[in-house]
Amino acid sequence: MEIRYLSLEDDFKEIGRIYEQSWKYAYKNIIPQSYLDSISGDGWAGSIDRDNRTNLVMLENGIMIGTSCICRSRWESHADYGEIVSLYFLPEYMGKGYGGKLLDRAVEELERRGFPKILLWVLEDNGRARRFYEKHGFVCSEECKDEKIGGKKLREVMYEYRDKDTTNEKMR
Repeated sequence: MEIRYLSLEDDFKEIGRIYEQSWKYAYKNIIPQSYLDSISGDGWAGSIDRDNRTNLVMLENGIMIGTSCICRSRWESHADYGEIVSLYFLPEYMGKGYGGKLLDRAVEELERRGFPKILLWVLEDNGRARRFYEKHGFVCSEECKDEKIGGKKLREVMYEYRDKDTTNEKMR
């Protein structure tokens, strides 16, 4: 198992395939099936390498199995936070401990960049992901936002993580 930065030499379509398969698996019965059926990995390939974002990839035996995107928080109200924009895996690698390792690396990278406070957003109805983040030290805040995906109104909830040096600070 290897975790490294995504490079320009990597095949972004492979990362797009991870997004596609992960969405179709993780969001089944949450996001309308017609929307999930319309997703193509090629759709993500062109937007993976955005300015001010860093992408990590996890490989097993040389095959990309997971990815995470991190950056400075995109939210003005949390300008001093780091953000985990995404964490996705091929379905056959979910539930096997890989996710915790990639999440830990994403947190380490953000802390190394000077962000002891980290946020991420999770669909409120995605119980599996919420349990995963809580198991790894993230706490659900009171902040939420509404999104419309595939014509369905969905709520996202914000989770926060603070390193050991800031755990005594009052959570928002």
